[in-house]
Amino acid sequence: MADITIIDGADPDAVADWLAARLVGTGAVTIPGGSTPFPILAALIERGGLDWAGWQVWPNDDRIVPEDHDASNTGKMRALLEPAGAHIVPLTEDAAPPHFALTWLGMGPDGHIASLFPNTDPQADDPQAIRRLTPDPLPAHAPFDRITLTIPALANTDAVVFTLGGAADKRAVLDAALRGDHDLPIARLLRTVQAQAIPVTVFT
Repeated sequence: MADITIIDGADPDAVADWLAARLVGTGAVTIPGGSTPFPILAALIERGGLDWAGWQVWPNDDRIVPEDHDASNTGKMRALLEPAGAHIVPLTEDAAPPHFALTWLGMGPDGHIASLFPNTDPQADDPQAIRRLTPDPLPAHAPFDRITLTIPALANTDAVVFTLGGAADKRAVLDAALRGDHDLPIARLLRTVQAQAIPVTVFT
């Protein structure tokens, strides 16, 4: 696949340095939930030098729970990033996502991205930017309906970065997607951004 860079073994500080070099000026970024991004975001805030006041931060997706619920991605992002000056934009079904300076994604071992799980059959030409949906099976650690950016909204970006958190099973799914060996959501997104010549960086 053209214009993809894979970086092995980077710690949160190294990923934070990479992000800081790209989040210059003002704009909008979409970021993942889960356990991987928050240590990176904390390192990014601690290092300083990034004017968060110029940035809108959109979650890739969220669980349909109140923001003060432990499972809320938006609530966690707000608690961490609003004190630094960022403007957090919660996902709603009538929101209009902007063009992102950066789409930052995680990935599940089943190949899902954001809350685009395999059962949801996400399409590259989805007419909607945001969808409410139900994963099947529901993840045991977060058994909630979801709201998510779709492939076209995620691909409306200058660049894509994945953080896989050192998981070997995720790396295997990514490698298979790059070879064209499956049609999971990660593969569909990668085909979409490749067609648009959007650069992709992967921290394994």
